[in-house]
Amino acid sequence: MVEDIVSKWGTVHIACNNAGINRNSASEDTSLEEWDETFNVNLRGVFICCQAAGRVMLKQGYGKIINTASMASLIVPHPQKGVRVNCISPGIVDTPLIHSESLRPLVQRWLSDIPAGRLALVTDLQAAVVYLACDASDYMTGHNLVIEGGQSLW
Repeated sequence: MVEDIVSKWGTVHIACNNAGINRNSASEDTSLEEWDETFNVNLRGVFICCQAAGRVMLKQGYGKIINTASMASLIVPHPQKGVRVNCISPGIVDTPLIHSESLRPLVQRWLSDIPAGRLALVTDLQAAVVYLACDASDYMTGHNLVIEGGQSLW
């Protein structure tokens, strides 16, 4: 698609990904086929289009990509059946994975973006997991607990 646009118009300045499906089945009843179909359209398709348009835009030094998402990422879908679902979004965690040869040059850059001055440790996340698992969090659902040393402040 992007190749066709570039061959006809010479470039791509704006790309808008606006495809999505929702089969509306209960999570506990969703088949793997339905899951795969949904993620192929809603995520894989968006990624492939962003990647193709992004290559052209990066080469020309300009472009805008607009992705249509969903308010469903911000709310707890109804009906709420009593299962509380929350998530933890850690910053960059100091694990053997980030010390790979390919990521080593990026670690110093990452550190410069973190006001706390260090990467997260696994122990920085443990209390949050305990909190979300215990009765003290019974009134919390649909929350994203960000634990990233202040990196998102920039």
